[in-house]
Amino acid sequence: MSRRSGSAPATTGEVLHLIRTGEAATRADIGRLTGLSRPAVALRVADLMDRGLVAEDTAGPSTGGRPPVRLAFNAAGGTVLVASLGASRTQIAVCDLSGAQLARTDLEIDVERGPGVVLPLIMDVWADLLGDRPAAGVRGAGLGVPATVEFAAGRTESARVMASWTGVAIPPLVAARYPVPVFVDNDVNVIAMGEHRAAYAREVRDLLFVKVSTRIGAGVVAGGEVLRGALGAAGEIGHIPVRDGGGVLCRCGNVDCVDSVASGTAILRDLRAAGRQVATLADVVTLVRAGDAETMAVVRRAGRLLGEVVASAVNLLNPAVVVLGGDVAERFQPLVSGVREVVHRRSTALSTRSLRIERSRLGEDAGIIGCALMVTDHILAPDTIDATPAREPAHH
Repeated sequence: MSRRSGSAPATTGEVLHLIRTGEAATRADIGRLTGLSRPAVALRVADLMDRGLVAEDTAGPSTGGRPPVRLAFNAAGGTVLVASLGASRTQIAVCDLSGAQLARTDLEIDVERGPGVVLPLIMDVWADLLGDRPAAGVRGAGLGVPATVEFAAGRTESARVMASWTGVAIPPLVAARYPVPVFVDNDVNVIAMGEHRAAYAREVRDLLFVKVSTRIGAGVVAGGEVLRGALGAAGEIGHIPVRDGGGVLCRCGNVDCVDSVASGTAILRDLRAAGRQVATLADVVTLVRAGDAETMAVVRRAGRLLGEVVASAVNLLNPAVVVLGGDVAERFQPLVSGVREVVHRRSTALSTRSLRIERSRLGEDAGIIGCALMVTDHILAPDTIDATPAREPAHH
């Protein structure tokens, strides 16, 4: 963080940012970077220590004489509650302030049962996962949901698989039990954020994440930030139609949407129509590993159909990397190969010159990481810290 010339003195929130990013490790570093006087630095650091956000570490290196007291962000200074909801499986966790998982449970939940059933269940699981950790230490909560979300209000506007959730403002329902800031975003936006920040941030700033699971959706990271669009609907690629889809009616009412011809649901449907006894994707995995030609053909065709839509997105967005995640993409290399083949054939030469198409590096952890980052990015932002009253000073 560079100081603005002629600006007001660095705030407590800005000092925390310097410590969190590692730009400042001592009080002297803070003074040098901000121009604050020693008493002003001491005041801000004491405030952050009283809030439990900064701790002292006296084990730092010394150049002789008394070693400098080093400062570190205290990730253990609070907890964050997170839940990444999918169409069939929900990941629920308690994380520290760095986003590291402290406790986690994955549940098979039918989200169609509605918020009145699903949210209390998630909150009960949070209570179990917190265990002996004080509820007073919870500093925020974040949820990713398979729906278009008006981010500022945390309200679901259009649900892909959760019709009973449409129009629901989720934060007040959660805050009634856990009175902390609550953030909600589209599930694939959250996953894209987690994947980018935890696995790609040092390499690229423009990433397209495509989730291929029960349904198909995408999250766009542009210039290092999630691109949500005017109404939160950016990335809804599942309802873009493809050529030669076979005339499949989609649940949205249109025909041959990529969601209806290339998702996990579509693969299972097509294999059953071909006479294969498949109840779940695990059964499909077994057939792929056995080298079953019909199964391989169905999976590869799904990849090529998905590749048509991804090729158009690549031409439009020019990402540095396309990450394919979700149960289907992570299990089936033939699908990834099909996507790669079509994208390189159908996208412009410039947009694919250095394009990488890869499977997710984080796998199922991406949603949890993204939810935690969504919360900590807001609650630890300088403006938020400065707007939050300090706790009563600790007596040393």
